[in-house]
Amino acid sequence: MTITCFIRYQIDPFQLAAFRHYAEAWGRIIPRCGGHLVGYFLPHEGSNDVAWGLISFDSMAAYERYRAALKADDEGRLNFEMAQSLRFILREERTWLEGIASTLNQAREVVP
Repeated sequence: MTITCFIRYQIDPFQLAAFRHYAEAWGRIIPRCGGHLVGYFLPHEGSNDVAWGLISFDSMAAYERYRAALKADDEGRLNFEMAQSLRFILREERTWLEGIASTLNQAREVVP
């Protein structure tokens, strides 16, 4: 079973560059600590203060191993500290989702 942590961020719309830097750092940290980073997403049109991050794990046990590795990761700790000091994340919500295997990573069908 694959589970995905869907993180919804309310961010300061005047600090999009800071959030981008934060997300780019997770692109290195999360895989190193054992998570599968699906991606981070910034607002493009519509609401300008909501961003998302999606991280998948094989199981909750894999997530717990990831959390332990993350706590020991110096770059991860510094990234959290940077977010707290700059205060560009105003609110964070986490939802756990179970992927439906037959619908994941479907290639686009090309119609002639």
